[in-house]
Amino acid sequence: MSFVRPAAAIALSLALIANTPASDSTAALNQSVMGQLPINDRQDYDDAMRGKLAELDKDILNEDGSLSWPIKRFDFLAEPPADTANPSLWRQSRLSAIHGLFEVMPGIYQIRGYDLSVMTLIRGKTGWIVVDPLLTPAPAKAGLELANRTLGELPVVAVIYTHSHADHFGGVRGVTSAEALAAGKVQIIAPHGFMAETVGESVLAGTAMSRRAQYQFGAGFAAGPDGVIGVGLGPALSVGPIGLLPPTLELPVDGKIMDIDGVTFEFMDAGGTEAPSELVFYLPQYRALHSAEVATRNFHNVLTPRGALVRDALKWSRVIDAMLVRFGAKSDVILASHHWPAWGTDTVQQRLRNQRDMYRYVHDQTLRMANQGYTMDEIAEAIGEPDFAAQDFSTRGYYGTYKHNAKAVYQRYFGWWNGVPADYDALPKTEEARKWVAALGGGKAALAKAQAAHDGGDYRWAATLGQTLVFAEPDNAAARKLLAATYLQLAYQSEGGTWRNIYLAGAKELEAGERSDAPDTTSLALISSIPTADLFDALASRFNPAKMPGEEAIIQFSMPDTGEAMTVDLRKSVMFPRPGTSAGYATKLTINRTDFNLLLAQQASLPALMQAGKASIEGDPAHLAHMFGALDTPQPQFPIVTP
Repeated sequence: MSFVRPAAAIALSLALIANTPASDSTAALNQSVMGQLPINDRQDYDDAMRGKLAELDKDILNEDGSLSWPIKRFDFLAEPPADTANPSLWRQSRLSAIHGLFEVMPGIYQIRGYDLSVMTLIRGKTGWIVVDPLLTPAPAKAGLELANRTLGELPVVAVIYTHSHADHFGGVRGVTSAEALAAGKVQIIAPHGFMAETVGESVLAGTAMSRRAQYQFGAGFAAGPDGVIGVGLGPALSVGPIGLLPPTLELPVDGKIMDIDGVTFEFMDAGGTEAPSELVFYLPQYRALHSAEVATRNFHNVLTPRGALVRDALKWSRVIDAMLVRFGAKSDVILASHHWPAWGTDTVQQRLRNQRDMYRYVHDQTLRMANQGYTMDEIAEAIGEPDFAAQDFSTRGYYGTYKHNAKAVYQRYFGWWNGVPADYDALPKTEEARKWVAALGGGKAALAKAQAAHDGGDYRWAATLGQTLVFAEPDNAAARKLLAATYLQLAYQSEGGTWRNIYLAGAKELEAGERSDAPDTTSLALISSIPTADLFDALASRFNPAKMPGEEAIIQFSMPDTGEAMTVDLRKSVMFPRPGTSAGYATKLTINRTDFNLLLAQQASLPALMQAGKASIEGDPAHLAHMFGALDTPQPQFPIVTP
């Protein structure tokens, strides 16, 4: 998937809601944070600046000349925190925005501040070992060039993907090429199950995930004191084409010790924590521990707002404990795929203990309260935070909050139902909203109550009332305006970067009446990267029974270039794909997988491919027409804050 920030949408959002001030209650709440946390502690600033060697001074552009990363985007964070931002999030964002090439220690370097993630460079005997080449090629290429100019030019001899999320592999073509891979000039190492999980997590639900990710990352919203100030996990996502080169080695599930260009790596499997497929590694000659995204400088998401399978907070804590036991006492530095390193063995061990225990805290306290009969929402309200979170900023909820993660733990064990019978078969949102507004005495009465809550600083209740009214009366301009204003105040108060972005995105769409440009979920590059069986599962998830006019049939797809075959059992209500052939097919389409990709990307038509001798049909072609005609077109920009 890709993420875009079109200039037109940015300009519109600025015109409508920029310069909206913080209310008195928001300003007071944010000011109170200054007295609750050691905001002025300088250790993190010293660590984030340590070893800085150079920085880029020009915007990073994609090959087509479009903007991938504006260098000065977050310069405003050098100023004191504005009333329109939680000072704790402001501090985290300022630290994450420090950019350039940094020496962790001689032989280990990092490129930071040019994407959501961090790229690490390890000097081998003959070249660079690149760890996590960012989300898109342009910043990865610019970062590598900066390192080569500063440290001396070396070829890239190896790439390590620490896990199966795009911001850790999508920029690989900025540091190496398919030609170098084919020629054996570079090896690519990934954790166990990488290729399956890379596409598996986002293919079936990719359209909805991409839409929700626009909210999570504040897509289409400008950076500024009253706009996006960071994501918590990093500054922002770069913009550009996401690519993937397949690994030459997926590590075994029990890890591996191996030599890569003269550097010894002790790999430990960490799958099932932050990502389904993930690794961490230790470099004994450097006494350095790379914790990937398993342990960073914030509380991560146990369930991402964009959507994914719920992660296992208990396993997550156990994996960090294994890192602590195995590597903690012999590590002089801990670095990760986000944020900045920390130095000193005692510091490494304490950070791992705190990272371990924040996941254990939210896991154990959620279950403790659930077993006392508390509902999911009650647990989230009561969860609080562990004592060490008051001093250790790396355990604060900048990306995943304690409230949000408590609900995720509850969902993992108990599912979506909170145990309240009235919520088991609740009315659809719009129907419920109309009934509530009627019960409140109509739209004017509901708006007055929402306005009173807003004016009193009770923004959570104002948001509930306002959203209910908007769903009941989507054309009610006053309700939309009030709800947008309410969401802005909630954004300004949020310590979580994703929370702030979600509220900002909701406010923008309510006021602007439009949505940011859609990410392209049908690009040829994306379709080509999906394994054939997963691709047919994705097609089946678009099957609409109401559009299926024909008779049931068995359809076989034969792909000579890959040697694959798929059988589709096409029924009135279900399209069931199965790898392999069928002796009793009614229709058979023979087509190379490369041409099938073009067909799905709408860059070629089946008649044209047949005329060119690139496709052939045996049996009744009507069955193919019925199958493809029954597929819904994904709606990447479906409404969220309106019905």
